[in-house]
Amino acid sequence: MSLSTTLLLGFIAGVTIVIGLPIGRMRRPAPGLRVFLNATAVGVLLFLFWDVLAAAWEPVDAALTGVHDGSASIGPVFGYGGLFATGLSVGLLGLVGYDRYIVRLGRNTGRGGPGAMAVTEHAARSSGIATWSPARRLSLLIAVGIGLHNFAEGLAIGQAAASNAIALATVLVIGFALHNATEGFGIVAPLAGESTGDPATRPSWRFLLAMAAIGGGPTFIGTAIGHNFTSEPVSVVFLTLAGGSIVYVIAQLLGVAGRAKRSDLVACGLLVGLLAGFLTDAVVAAGGA
Repeated sequence: MSLSTTLLLGFIAGVTIVIGLPIGRMRRPAPGLRVFLNATAVGVLLFLFWDVLAAAWEPVDAALTGVHDGSASIGPVFGYGGLFATGLSVGLLGLVGYDRYIVRLGRNTGRGGPGAMAVTEHAARSSGIATWSPARRLSLLIAVGIGLHNFAEGLAIGQAAASNAIALATVLVIGFALHNATEGFGIVAPLAGESTGDPATRPSWRFLLAMAAIGGGPTFIGTAIGHNFTSEPVSVVFLTLAGGSIVYVIAQLLGVAGRAKRSDLVACGLLVGLLAGFLTDAVVAAGGA
């Protein structure tokens, strides 16, 4: 398969992330709907957390099997295991440190804390991320985690296309495109919960498209790289980085869900998000990927 065709497949797989963006501009969503949307985003992210770590653990599992049956040495176990632990640690602790840095920077400029919830789009542009509301910063962190995950997906598409496995590449594109459609919703769910109807709190289309580029763009980049370069260690690194960042974001969203005191809506939202994730994954599995 040619590089241009492969890049087109990567673009199609990544661009569907924009489907969920309009939810971020909802006007005055009902409190119950906010809770449900937040919980559904958690469900999607829980699926992604399972998905990325399961894929990242496969080389470690294969290496352990090789040691057990005597066909391989213990070296790959420590190698892949080290990459797994390092990527997960950097993804999680890196976001913790970055988020604390941004909050501290906002306080130093007088724009952090509770008052940041009402920051205007103009202030955000003129003063940087430190002036963003907590919901917008959380949206950015979700986009980063999803982007790392989608880079690894792009590598898989590129590798399948480079080996002329056209049927597999097509199924991967369809499955990952469905994945990205649900992931776009996960990115903007915190923004829907923040909206009060005031234009100052509604995210602009420019902001939403920027988040989509961060979350979906790596699918295209990964496809381009995967067409010419294959590396299982690189995939493990990016998958575990994504896993670490996603688990941090999940913890933040669960804190928001816990304050709502609506366990019924939280449970329903979690279920919907999880089922949506597994449903889109089933498309890829059905194609033999």
